Amino acid sequence: MPALALRLQAPERLIDIAHIPDLRGIDLRDGWLRLGALTRHAEAHDHPLIAAHAPLLALAAPHVAHPAIRNRGTLGGSVALADPASEFPAMMLAMGAEMEIAGLQGTRRVPADEFFQDLYQTALEPGELLVALHVPAAGPQHRCAFDEIARRRGDYALVGCGVMLTAPAREVESARIAFFSVGPTPIRALAAEAALTGRRLDGEAIRLAQAALSQDLDPPDDEQVPAAMRLHLARVLIGRLLGRIAEGP
Repeated sequence: MPALALRLQAPERLIDIAHIPDLRGIDLRDGWLRLGALTRHAEAHDHPLIAAHAPLLALAAPHVAHPAIRNRGTLGGSVALADPASEFPAMMLAMGAEMEIAGLQGTRRVPADEFFQDLYQTALEPGELLVALHVPAAGPQHRCAFDEIARRRGDYALVGCGVMLTAPAREVESARIAFFSVGPTPIRALAAEAALTGRRLDGEAIRLAQAALSQDLDPPDDEQVPAAMRLHLARVLIGRLLGRIAEGP
């Protein structure tokens, strides 16, 4: 629909997929939370299974656009569009989700790290459909945080970030950090993740992660937000999020 509104696409036919049962439903299977592609943004905000097993989605959902859009928009639609300024694609990257894709040759699952390829380009091939999102179920050892910096609530973020740590007793065993609005795709901060892994989550570890972002991010330079400012905001944001996790229970 966004592509149609921007006159980027003019298909001869539109097919309504809203009533296909296999594209709906939220359930826990073998340690993975399966989210049908037609799961609404609003369900990400208030569904108990998402709150319990994919809390990063629940944290991000209130920041997505406005209530009217959240009541109609779907997770699958957001992820398939792959807008680099959108919250949900980046959160799939932060959570290590896998995308279930169906086509004439059957179904396949593609990790989020391989799904987002370039500006509005994904691993979806012609004739394929994103049918579900599979998220590794979070447990007691996981810590997560989300936030974004925008001029107004509901606007596209100047920079946004989701953090998922495996950190029992404050020792970071693994980290996944994903930014949005900093490039043509959602971007994992691999150097920042490495700076945290194996360390206690304290002020020094947070400073190392902030410094490492210069290796991870090369934001675009535009008239409204210079690249240097966007990188600075990213450092501020990751410091805020990691500090929030460090201070939590």
